[in-house]
Amino acid sequence: MSFFSKQFIDILQWPDPAPDVLSARYPMEGQEIQTGAKLVVRETQAALFLNEGRLADLFGAGTHTLTTQTLPVLTYLMNWDKGFQSPFKSDVFFFNLREQLDQKWGTTQPITVRDKEFGPLRIRAFGNYAFKISDPKLFWSRFCGSGAQFRVADIDGQLRTAILTDMASFLGSAAVAFVDMAAHQGEFSKALQTALTPTFAEMGLALTVFYVQSLSLPEELERHLDRAGSQRIVGSLNDYTRFQAADALGDAASQPGGGLASEGVGLGAGLAMGQMMAGALNTSLNQPPVGQTPSPDADPMATLEKLGELYQKGILTEAEFTAKKAEILNKIK
Repeated sequence: MSFFSKQFIDILQWPDPAPDVLSARYPMEGQEIQTGAKLVVRETQAALFLNEGRLADLFGAGTHTLTTQTLPVLTYLMNWDKGFQSPFKSDVFFFNLREQLDQKWGTTQPITVRDKEFGPLRIRAFGNYAFKISDPKLFWSRFCGSGAQFRVADIDGQLRTAILTDMASFLGSAAVAFVDMAAHQGEFSKALQTALTPTFAEMGLALTVFYVQSLSLPEELERHLDRAGSQRIVGSLNDYTRFQAADALGDAASQPGGGLASEGVGLGAGLAMGQMMAGALNTSLNQPPVGQTPSPDADPMATLEKLGELYQKGILTEAEFTAKKAEILNKIK
């Protein structure tokens, strides 16, 4: 009577797994699988049979009838001498083959790389990726064991460590400047995905998507790059200062007579500062050194200053001043 009191399983299936569950063991709990039972494996699933911890038969999507013909490896491992006519016991694991999307990765500590342009750099990087189980047998042997369930969270730390380790090796040997990495993040992401794919394959996984969303440098180096970029945008500091001074003089000419004196004071200070900076920073323009008084013919700024003084004193009319100013500015632009 003990045989007939046993519970037999007629249908094995994993109907509604949670999205983050990668594998689950079918709950046998003393039950035995009936000969000729149906195994239902849904799309994006796989089922693996084991005998005493030994890998046996793997089934893909579909409905399978369990016989000696459909379970050749398991039949061999259990050494049935009755042609598989009695119920049997076996560990059955189901695997979720769906993509695990939007997984995050990031550098907990900066990665030191040798940049071909700036030398040694400490880089931080962040992004996301997606993966799925590609080899259930290998994945089970590496991670699952006899556990009832295995979730994404159980492997998250392992995957992040693998990503950062391979990324450090890739960046250390890549002859790519940091500015080129940041400017071509799409190509950089694909190159990193190619480098990481073998590591994921060793765990029975496929790296389906990999994105680098952010690359950053230490704050002090970013400030240095910002200053260098600003200097290139401004161009020659001497030319910029002279242009600003000339522009200020034009604004002063457009003011009513009452405000011209104060504008003239500011203009004189600005011109003096511009001449000092010009003498110190841009000798290539053959300007006279600071301390020498340039002649009106040699220095348009001095001429403009003199014209401003004449206009302020009432010697020149506004029309005369405006005409002369326009003539001089046309020569120096």
